This record gives sequence, C-alpha cells and structure tokens, in this order.
Amino acid sequence: MPSPNDWDLFQSLHAVLEAGTLSAAARLRGLTQPTLGRHIETLEQRLGSPLFLRSPRGLQPTDLALELKPHLHDMAAAASAAVRDASGAADSLIGSIRITASEIVGAEVLPPMLTTFREAHPGIVIELMMSNIVDDLSRREADIAVRMAPPTQSALVAKKVGEVELGFFASAKYLERHGMPQDMGTLKTHTIIGFDGPGRSRRDLAGTLIDVSRETFDFRSDSDLAQLAMVRADYGIGVCQPTIARRHGLIRVLPDVTLFTLGVWIVMHENLRGSRRMRLMFDHLVDGTTAYLKEGRNW
Repeated sequence: MPSPNDWDLFQSLHAVLEAGTLSAAARLRGLTQPTLGRHIETLEQRLGSPLFLRSPRGLQPTDLALELKPHLHDMAAAASAAVRDASGAADSLIGSIRITASEIVGAEVLPPMLTTFREAHPGIVIELMMSNIVDDLSRREADIAVRMAPPTQSALVAKKVGEVELGFFASAKYLERHGMPQDMGTLKTHTIIGFDGPGRSRRDLAGTLIDVSRETFDFRSDSDLAQLAMVRADYGIGVCQPTIARRHGLIRVLPDVTLFTLGVWIVMHENLRGSRRMRLMFDHLVDGTTAYLKEGRNW
C-alpha cells in the first residue's frame, strides 16, 4: 500500500492523467521520461493494480486511475494554494495571486487591468487560468474568479459589477463585400460564425435565430477566441461584447438586436479576505470591470 510519503508518485500520476502521455507529463513535472515511468510502475506495485493500459492509441487509464483522478485534482489544487499562501504574509504585497476567467475575458478584458495592477504592485506575481469551465474556488483551484454566472458554492465573497449585452458584429471589409443585413431574415443569408458543440451560447441564440443548430453556422468553433479571430479576419458575422468589438474596430450588425445579457461577478474565497494582496486585486478587478462594462453601454 502507498504511504503518506508517496506524494511525489501521486504527483506523477496526476501529471500523466492531465497530460495524456508519459513524455508530456515528464515535461510538465520537469522530470525525465524514464524517471516518471518508474514513478508509475512503483505506484502500480504498491497499489497492487495497473493504472494504465498500453494500446496503439497510447495510455488508457484504468478504472482505478479514473477513481483516483478527482482526489489527485483536489490534492494538486490544495498544494498549489498552499504554495501561494506561503509565498507572502497576510499583510505583504509580495506573493502570487491565481485568477480564473473565461477564454475571452482572460485574453481580451483582463490584460490592461492586470498590467496596471502589476505597475502598482511589482512584488506580486499573477497567474491566469483561462477556461470556459467554471473552476471551484471552494477547493482553491484559483484565488479570484471573474465569472459570467452567479457563484453557487458557499463560503465565497461575490460582487456583481454589472451586466454585458452581446450582439452581432462584423468587420468593415466583410460588410463592404456582402452588405449590411437589415433584419433577422437577411442575416440568415450571411456567413455566420458560431459554435461547434452544444453550449449555453447556442441555446441562448435559439431565441433569436430561427431553427438554430450546428448547421446554422458557416464557421464552427467552441473557442471564443477563434470566433473573434474569424470575425476580425473578415470571415463573417459573429457574436461579441461591444467593448471588445469597439477596440478591434468591428461594426455592430442589427444594433437594435440584443442576443442575450450576461451578469458579471468578481468572486473570491472568504478565507482570503485577511490577505491584503487578495483584497487589493479583488477591489482592482471590481473597479476595472465596472469601467469596462460602462464603456460598452454607450454602443
């Protein structure tokens, strides 16, 4: 049986489960592939059961490995949080802060805010997780979150800073070539950029576009950044936040049509209220996001 001293072995198992291959896991952990392979073999011997099956498709995790995966995820999150907590005293402005946000918010909205924060507090290191999956702050996967949905976990401090309306946008070059649609009927004759798989945004579009489905879209990607890139590349008409669209010189299509409205929350775990650097970042994001939303309301 494994012992409490086998954390290093479990870290290697977690890396393989996350990365999918021994070579990628070794790079993730900063180890050689043979060393990481020995970790897995040793852990299998101590558990008395295989963790992976080797096949032409690569490593396939066994039921045992899959049962361990959520526990390893929690352990890794807790270890990462401990490192961040230990990196600076409660009143110190030296240490790290881990922020989670959606793809589009992390890449298009937060960078200017994080830059001004860094200029004011150069001793603080910022870590940014960009994912459209809502991370669990109660498990300290991150310290602070910018979310487009109200938090559901307990023991969180949340501040709703406003709402953002999403509309249709296109580049000037696309509209020069294809003309400006005058209503929803003519919009459907244009090249529409949208989602590949099921998701909230496509369900919300269903209330606006008739018979919306995967086939409605002439470019399909579940990446918000890829969709924005294609709108900017003159490919077609896509959904965007007004402030982001303005910054990229995009033109609003059917300005009287609001597809849907999303609330915006800044969230952190209540245990972090005693940390000065966390409070400063929380307040900074509240102020910065409020200003960002105000910028978009005039369009």
